[in-house]
Amino acid sequence: MKLPFDDIQRRFLLKFGEALFDDYAEMAIPVEAVVERFEVLIARIGGTKADEVSFAIYAANLALGPFFDEVSVDTRKDRIRNRMQDTHSHFFHELGRIRGIMYLSYYSHWEPAEDGSDGQDENRTNPVHQQIGFTLPKFRQGLRGPGDVPVPIDVTPGREIDAAHFVNAATIPHDIDIVVVGSGAGGAIAALNLSRHYKVLVIEAGPYLRSDEINHEEGMMTARLYKHGALQTTANNDIVVFQARNVGGGPTINNGISLRAKGDVRLHPDAPDVFAKWAEIGAPIDEARFMAAYQAVEDLLEIKEIEHRSSRSNGPHLLNGWAKFLTQDNDPVFHAAKPGWFRKNFGPSESASPCGYCGYCNTGCPYARKVAMGTRVLPRACAEGAKILAETKVEKILWARNRNNGGPSGQPSRAIGVTVTDRDGIARVIPVRVGVVVAAGTIASSLLLARSGIDGTGEQISLNIASPVTALMPEDVMAGKPSWDEDQMATMVDCKDFMLESHFQAPMTMSALMPGWFGEMDRRMRHYSCIVETGILFAADRLGRISGGKLDMRLTEEELVVVRRAMVVATKMHFADGAIEVWPALSSGRVVYPHEDFEAVYAEEIQHADDITLSSAHPHGGNPMHADPHADNSVVDLDCRVHGTSNVLVTDASVFPSCIRVNAQLTTMAMAQYATGQGDPFAGIAVLEVAEI
Repeated sequence: MKLPFDDIQRRFLLKFGEALFDDYAEMAIPVEAVVERFEVLIARIGGTKADEVSFAIYAANLALGPFFDEVSVDTRKDRIRNRMQDTHSHFFHELGRIRGIMYLSYYSHWEPAEDGSDGQDENRTNPVHQQIGFTLPKFRQGLRGPGDVPVPIDVTPGREIDAAHFVNAATIPHDIDIVVVGSGAGGAIAALNLSRHYKVLVIEAGPYLRSDEINHEEGMMTARLYKHGALQTTANNDIVVFQARNVGGGPTINNGISLRAKGDVRLHPDAPDVFAKWAEIGAPIDEARFMAAYQAVEDLLEIKEIEHRSSRSNGPHLLNGWAKFLTQDNDPVFHAAKPGWFRKNFGPSESASPCGYCGYCNTGCPYARKVAMGTRVLPRACAEGAKILAETKVEKILWARNRNNGGPSGQPSRAIGVTVTDRDGIARVIPVRVGVVVAAGTIASSLLLARSGIDGTGEQISLNIASPVTALMPEDVMAGKPSWDEDQMATMVDCKDFMLESHFQAPMTMSALMPGWFGEMDRRMRHYSCIVETGILFAADRLGRISGGKLDMRLTEEELVVVRRAMVVATKMHFADGAIEVWPALSSGRVVYPHEDFEAVYAEEIQHADDITLSSAHPHGGNPMHADPHADNSVVDLDCRVHGTSNVLVTDASVFPSCIRVNAQLTTMAMAQYATGQGDPFAGIAVLEVAEI
């Protein structure tokens, strides 16, 4: 593995780290080990993200100069405070992100396993884990009561994709009917449906990790399972955009939340009607058919309300805090809300594999307990004959001569193949006899279609954007039930303009999202077992576009008003349920106390989007559905077929015409089912022989 930094960068990181950690009561590992871990993590990610981080280190060195590496630790700390912490400067906020990588490098410390095991035995006495009071799942005996899923958690057998179903350059079949680009929520569902009628090849840019190849080393798993190692951001760096890059896609690394965009009892009764909005802007879907698609997916993935025992602290805290908050607030919008528990595709108690609620959903399930794309849908597609080509990027869709197979002018264009590049950089052409399904996610699908000559892609992109609000609870309240020994996300309240969702993170990810600088960061992480967290989730509707290969999205004052209001409500909820302090994800790291004017605090602290940590795992839009092929930014028709083509479908969230407000997993799967599972979308397409292509 080639390391990405030079001696100047390493020296800067060492001096920067010495300042950041100077106020720590005690270092569990030396700063030199943190810097080494920093470089290894970035090397694992590689690519353009490594180049961006490398440049940012040089820029930070200049910004904190002159002679940053020669001045005293106290002077370095003062410069960091003045130029990174206590600032509204967009430039310095960007550089301040190095702080987050430095902290996650500390809290992701992992002792390597010598025997190829999952590493839990070697890390039973992990010094960083001991410092924050964290215990790995294997060793949580005594934390769980009678009837709880026992530890160590067993691996559910029979859910892996057999190696025989993977192909490589030498074994790609020559008679592929349909190529499906992407193996996540949209691609896997489409592959399963189409493999019942055609020879399907699923092409995925990321790797396949069997359950026994997934472990709890967060740094390694994020590098292997996420695009850009979970460090991808919008073009202006205001929003972190989490996207999967693995066989199985987003469901491999998400929390399984399954909310219908319409008709779910948990939605606010006055929330916007998403499907009515789609009809208003030119995309009237068949609602009955879409609801049937929802039901088919829910049956396939055993989606049910999660077990309440899977969250003993964080989930109930939100529900209890909300009930107490309502006694102090008279807003009818809030009183109309319907708080409740999430429905998910994690096996319920009556299934063969109830969720082990280890708290590591976002870095993959080593126990094969998720009923997801890689453990249910793709294995079934492969049983029908589908093949998978992993670690391969689809570069372009190829069209028949004159893009209409020699037919009369105006005839729809026909796809006859794709060009791909494998992990070794070798390019090749894969002929396609029937059609192509694009389901690589909002950004990748938009870029692929654009490279293939499709106009209007990459516009009107929406995000559901989240920001964590963390609270310190009394020790006696949390005794014996730390939030890290439970399902990461359990309960929700839809407040119409925003949502509140309980969530919690494993150590590395928590440190990356945790606000706080210097010794304050140490204090907060040492209270790891006594904190709870609620995320706000709000909609940024059709504000984004793809520019220069990246998502460009700039929030307006309208969204910031919602952010401030949501932060106020989340803060009041925390204090209503007994919190001592609240730590919103402000760039300044400010602590909020019960006696303060919360509206004034957030008005002062949140003036721009980069004054607060924002992230999204739900990009959608970019290739919106529209009945009129000539409408602005209309890319696919009401059956998800690309306008002007006869045999190219898009079956991922990029076809959503507007923001759906809620977690996107279920609606993405339902859209793929809508497009491919209720009749053959390629019926009537002549099957070409490879010689004809």
